[in-house]
Amino acid sequence: MEANETRSVFGKLLLEHRRAAGWTQGRLAEASGISVRALRELERGRARAAQQRSAEVLADALGLTGGDREFFLTVAKQGRRRNPALAAQVAASCALPAPTADLSGRESELEQLSAKVAEGGGVVAIVGQAGVGKTALAVTAADLWRAEFPDGSYAVDLRGMDEEPLSARTALDRLLRALDVAPGQVPAAEAERSALLRMLLEGRKVLLLLDNAADEAQIRPLLVAGPGSLTLITCRRTLAGLEGARWLGLEPLSDDGATGLLAKIIGAGRVDAEPAAARELVELCGYLPLAVRIAGNRLATRPQWSLAQLADRLRDESTRLRALAAGDLQLRSAFDLSYRAVSAEARRLFRRLATVPGADFGLELAIVVSGAAPADVRDQLDELVDASLLQTTAEPERHQFHDLIRLFAEERFEAEEDPAARDIVLAHLLDKAADAARLFYPEAPETGRFGSRDEGARWLEVEGENWVAAHRLGARKGWHEEVRDLAIALHWYSDGRSAQQPWWEIFSLGAAAASALGDARAEAKLLNFVGWAAGICLGDDKGAVAAHRRALDIAVRIGDHVEQTWASIYLGQALRLTGQGDEAFEFAKRGYELAHELPFWDGQTTARNMYGRALLNAGRHTEALAVHRAVLSDAERLAGDTYPDFHRLLKTLTVRAIGDVLGDLAEWREAASQYRTSRWLAWEGGFGGLEVISAIREGRAWREAGAFEEARECLALAVELSPGPSFAAWREQALAELALLPE
Repeated sequence: MEANETRSVFGKLLLEHRRAAGWTQGRLAEASGISVRALRELERGRARAAQQRSAEVLADALGLTGGDREFFLTVAKQGRRRNPALAAQVAASCALPAPTADLSGRESELEQLSAKVAEGGGVVAIVGQAGVGKTALAVTAADLWRAEFPDGSYAVDLRGMDEEPLSARTALDRLLRALDVAPGQVPAAEAERSALLRMLLEGRKVLLLLDNAADEAQIRPLLVAGPGSLTLITCRRTLAGLEGARWLGLEPLSDDGATGLLAKIIGAGRVDAEPAAARELVELCGYLPLAVRIAGNRLATRPQWSLAQLADRLRDESTRLRALAAGDLQLRSAFDLSYRAVSAEARRLFRRLATVPGADFGLELAIVVSGAAPADVRDQLDELVDASLLQTTAEPERHQFHDLIRLFAEERFEAEEDPAARDIVLAHLLDKAADAARLFYPEAPETGRFGSRDEGARWLEVEGENWVAAHRLGARKGWHEEVRDLAIALHWYSDGRSAQQPWWEIFSLGAAAASALGDARAEAKLLNFVGWAAGICLGDDKGAVAAHRRALDIAVRIGDHVEQTWASIYLGQALRLTGQGDEAFEFAKRGYELAHELPFWDGQTTARNMYGRALLNAGRHTEALAVHRAVLSDAERLAGDTYPDFHRLLKTLTVRAIGDVLGDLAEWREAASQYRTSRWLAWEGGFGGLEVISAIREGRAWREAGAFEEARECLALAVELSPGPSFAAWREQALAELALLPE
């Protein structure tokens, strides 16, 4: 087919109407008075279009009316040549923008886009929050692919975030005129303009960039999805309703990508001179390209500034958004456009979600802050996600803010909400966390707002970051009763979960709250918890001794025998670890003797096991074994089905203590067997820290017994179970033990 045939839109339209009518060329020639030869020339594209009178005769003969007739006649007019200068001017208005010279950190995304295009063109949407660099990526990609679309590359800014986005009808007018359709020949109706665009581009390899789209409805009439063509869209909304599209969700840059962008803007020398400040700066910018670009432009226009100076300005969250402005680049303005585009109900939820103290949240907390019905809140969350004002997390139905958007939400809350609304989610978290934690007391019934202890445990784990942050915030606000009560409630839950939360901080805040309330009994109790956390969680044995001594002094002063007993029990352990063996033994023995005042589950078991440890340290192995085995026997006799979780925790600790005695006697295989039992009990109970400790000690016992493969298996498991910073010390122990094994 000749080149002019591919461009004869009128010929294709004429052929379609003739075939739809079921006519031959001869019959149409007879009905219209136009020769068969002339019809053949038109349909094959050898004649670009019919003259006006001929087109009207053909329309009459084919029985075209209404919009079909108007469209047919308009396409006929399109066949005439246009003013080349005017055509060039109009085409320039839809030309691709120049690519960004300093695009950085998007190599992977460019590869992903190329792969999608290689699959066969079609429609590809780049979606993401304001300032993430959608347009820069799309323009760069389009510029790279120009040669693959020889029939033209066009771009339209749809101004989707304006108060009045560009209408599809207007966008179609621009594209049609860029394709050399004269102004007077552009159809009036949107549907006819869309049909004409598709017809003009049929069979052509064209790239169309629709930048800054508002929504699916604006885009659909503009889609060019023919074979070999590509429609590339950028939008802050997810465009989930766009049929047949493929999506690329654009995330903020990596650390290296953001630092690389900063270096391109201000020069690699300045970044190399202050590498730590550069990394802090891009982190404060949330790795958002627009924010990094603004920071870079400020530095580029102020060569006397150091990177550390600007980082110092950005550290203050209350002024960070104001500082991220340079000329007409305004981060706050970019966020505000997205904010104004959602419904009033979604805006209210967005503002109030800023009061959630942790990094992420689920439907429950969204309902709490909004006060709306669950179905409505779900819809509003979806709307905010679609507008890229919220992000989803890996956990189902949980969401989070980008750091800078959270600051914007906080600003909107301050400007538009009652400050008292801050306390709603805070009170909810403190109260519900205390209710969940109380389920872990040995005698606590599994009733109330949680159906079971397991349900409470799941809530405490999932919302851990939120209730811990609420506890800190409550302390700062002077909510002493709530802070004290939650710290006390968490006592038994913390056992076996020493690495899961900042227990020393939690119990220290509780003790300070009790002191502020003048509640000496609670202060003594919480100081004993502080001492436990210092020793077990932080490895600060001296700090543990100091806390327990303070607890003991208070308990003696007010005559609290229970806390005197607990202080003595804990001092027996902490003093031993600081090398004060004689005093440690005396306190352990004292706690053992006083423990009869404590309930079996709530105190006697711990006191007796601590005394067994003291006997072990004194070299009295037989007595130590007798004490620990008696604890196990009594636990089996008294437990039944009443306290299965606590029974498992107690058995985990006691069996491990027996393993320690056997290990001290160099009975390594028997010791390894006890540690293995302890490890399995910890795994069944979900006591991650205890499982790691037991695995390390089992591995050591197998190594001493010469069973190196068993040792390697246990120690490798301990390393695997110690991924986070809170497990760092145990991980180092496990790695050190592994290094002692022969190759």
